[in-house]
Amino acid sequence: MKTSFLAAALVAGLPFAASAAIIDNGTIQMGVDTLGQLNVGGGKPSAGGVTPTGLRYIPTNYEATAPGCLCEGWGVGIGDPGATAFGYANNAAGISNLTSVSFTNTASTATSVATVDGTGLRVTHTFTPAAETANLYRVSVKIENTGATDIADLRYTRTFDWDVEPTSFNEYVTHVGTGTTSTLLYSNNNGFENSNPFALRSPIGGVAANTDFTDAGAFDHGSNFDFGFGELKAGEAYDFDIFYGAAANETMAIAALSAVQVELYSLGQSMSSAGGPANDDVTFMFAFKGVGGSIVVPPVDPAPVPVPAAGFLLLGGLGAMGALRLRRKNG
Repeated sequence: MKTSFLAAALVAGLPFAASAAIIDNGTIQMGVDTLGQLNVGGGKPSAGGVTPTGLRYIPTNYEATAPGCLCEGWGVGIGDPGATAFGYANNAAGISNLTSVSFTNTASTATSVATVDGTGLRVTHTFTPAAETANLYRVSVKIENTGATDIADLRYTRTFDWDVEPTSFNEYVTHVGTGTTSTLLYSNNNGFENSNPFALRSPIGGVAANTDFTDAGAFDHGSNFDFGFGELKAGEAYDFDIFYGAAANETMAIAALSAVQVELYSLGQSMSSAGGPANDDVTFMFAFKGVGGSIVVPPVDPAPVPVPAAGFLLLGGLGAMGALRLRRKNG
């Protein structure tokens, strides 16, 4: 019997070239498109009957971003006067000025490499299960300046529309870390924003921009974070991490975020039968590390200790300052 290269690679855990991939670690499932944005077709129906896959919690088969709008994506840009350039990938807002260099994956990992047209920017998104917890995927992001000209104003955006089953389009959203993340230029709860870092921005539903908030909703919204990483000299790279995941309840979600020491995060929760956030059903997570912020969740050892939701807004000043992880390369 003949075995295809694709099947053999999956069994052996080897990377193979593909146009998109649905990957998982047994707890978290992600649909990763060629350019590193989420939401791809061809998956099995979720608990709500959705076949596109973005971010799912396998124990309940709840999907968190694919229902309705496939509004998850990223963008990178150069804000230097007279030299503004950008590229972005979002399956709802569109794809612009990006060229795929490569996309490979195994059953549990995926790596996308893309360049921004007309610039020396090269962006790599590497998706791997977080070693610290089964409830999170780590996305290691590397932005390289492969050109001969220094960049003074490097930008990056990540946009996420929460559509948390079983009450898709009626989510409670929480933001923590906006006031202590030094590279964060702008944030809001509009998951429908264009992922172009220079696009106009506007919050929705009366939720204030550029601030932390707890359990805003319930209505159809999400998270948009615009970062300014400053100077990136020719031959250098800027590295940081994004996390996506889910847990059976909010306490377990916070414990997972604590395990990886995040600096900025968003929670997405469905509506409970009583009308409030479903804190004991499933809590989805979207977070950042290495973006110049303070650790906003304390270490949890040996077991998670519940903390009142309002208390999370006070934790930003208690964490050690996260260092900007600018890695210099020569040549």
